[in-house]
Amino acid sequence: MLADVLGLLACPHCGLGLDLAGPSARCATGHTFDLAKQGYLSLLAGDAGAGTGDTAAMVAARADFLGAGHYRPIGEAIAEALGGPVTGPVVDLGAGTGHYLAQVLDRSPAAVGLALDLSKFALRRAARVHPRAGAVVCDAWRGLPVRDGVAAVLLNVFAPRNGPEMARILAPGGRLVVVTPETGHLGALVDELGLLRVDADKGRRVDEQLGTYFTQVGEIRRRFRLGLSRAEVATVVGMGPNAWHTDPAELAGRIATLPEPYAVNAQVRVGVYRSAAPALTGPG
Repeated sequence: MLADVLGLLACPHCGLGLDLAGPSARCATGHTFDLAKQGYLSLLAGDAGAGTGDTAAMVAARADFLGAGHYRPIGEAIAEALGGPVTGPVVDLGAGTGHYLAQVLDRSPAAVGLALDLSKFALRRAARVHPRAGAVVCDAWRGLPVRDGVAAVLLNVFAPRNGPEMARILAPGGRLVVVTPETGHLGALVDELGLLRVDADKGRRVDEQLGTYFTQVGEIRRRFRLGLSRAEVATVVGMGPNAWHTDPAELAGRIATLPEPYAVNAQVRVGVYRSAAPALTGPG
């Protein structure tokens, strides 16, 4: 619930703490933010928009695909990276539906979770994904509406990485777990359907984004086989960035020619980091 994580939040305008006041959250200077009836709180600054937040269709596709267990090995790798239950706040930046956050909380009875995402459609689901989780709309590329040094664990799964802000909100001694696709991720499907390919330099770019602020202390690589129906192929394509870059009719025609089930490899890297430098101050 939002009340469980309210103490982690900061006003995106002035950095002060927030209190619930009826259907809103408010700081001491009077900045007020709407609490949606679905349970999530919007802390977007006034000049920020929904931008490239996932659409309702993308979110529904992701919920279906993850709910079917296809990416279970990723959740298991995150659990391995954490090494056991977490005590304290878990912040998931780019949380989407909160799928992986909920898995961590299920294993961590002394933890609370905060899902951050730009998509209100995703956060409608994240707000109710776990009884100890709250959900907040924000832009990962701006100052995060989170107090300094409060996250015992920071998750980042297939999501934007804002190095300085991530370092600011991570507690001293806290851990950052970053999941990224590797070059071969869904490779055969990429070739068959003309999808976006994972950049061969992605690992280097992630290291550059995070290296100033974090020290890598561990790494897990997972490669696993998926057997997908044509409907599931359409779902995995529709839940990610390819949804913005493919023609629906052309895509449907190509998927209709695929064998069923369609065998394809998933391939991800799970990096574990700790802070490398003093955190910056201020939520914005």
